[in-house]
Order: sequence, then C-alpha cells, then structure tokens
Amino acid sequence: QSKGKKPLFVQLVLDNIWSLYEAVMKRDKGKIDKIVTSLGLKISARESQHADPKIQLNAICSQWLPLSDAVLSMVCNKLPSPLDITAERVEKLMCVGPRTFDSLPPETRELKSAFMKCSSEGTAPVIIFVSKMFAVDAKALPHNKPR
Repeated sequence: QSKGKKPLFVQLVLDNIWSLYEAVMKRDKGKIDKIVTSLGLKISARESQHADPKIQLNAICSQWLPLSDAVLSMVCNKLPSPLDITAERVEKLMCVGPRTFDSLPPETRELKSAFMKCSSEGTAPVIIFVSKMFAVDAKALPHNKPR
C-alpha cells in the first residue's frame, strides 16, 4: 500500500462497484452500457431511463450481485453442518432459561435424537427453531446496570 498498490479486494471488488456507482450517478450512458453489456445483464428500458439514478443502480446491482444468492452461499459455506451439533448443544437449544433438559416432557426429550439426525424422511418430525435477536444498548444489559 505504501507504494501506491491497492489491496486485492479493492482491485477486484470495490473498484468495480465504485465505478458502476460513479457512472450511474454521473449519468454516463456510454460507460453504463459498457458495464451492463460486459456483465451480460438485461436492464429494462424503463429502469435505464428512470429519472432517479438509484432505481437504475438498484436494477443493475440486483442482477449483477443478487443479495439472496450471496446470503445463501455465505450460509452454506460458513455455517457448520447441523449434523455436527453436539448433544449438549441440542439440550441447550431445547431448554429455555433456567429449565433443564431432564425437566422437559418425555415427548419433547424424544425429539433430541430426531434433532441430531436432521432426517428428511416423511415420518421424521418437523423441528423448527425460531430465534429472535435484536440490538440492545450495552447499558441496558443486567451486568452493566448500577447496583
């Protein structure tokens, strides 16, 4: 970087996004057409001639770098397989708060083996885990409250 060289991520990813953004915001029709044809995208005439450049930018980016594909591939590549989960982790996921796994009803405890198998058979029970996460100010956490 000290010699004026850019990091590889900047060269291969960010420079391309910035040049697209700059071309759309400056309304450089020739450069936009060149980018769209080189990427093999099909932008409708309505979107390409819209008065708001954000509409055109959104149309190009949603075809070039679709968010759904990026998130799905990231989840597949980075999250561990559910088959690798430990029995202790399953018990923690099935128990809420101070409850222990042994205090759950027998029918619920039987789901532990199905949870660990991740079977897709028609006779296997369907298990859904809903997790609600939301941002909380650090001062609102119990360990940060004044006593």
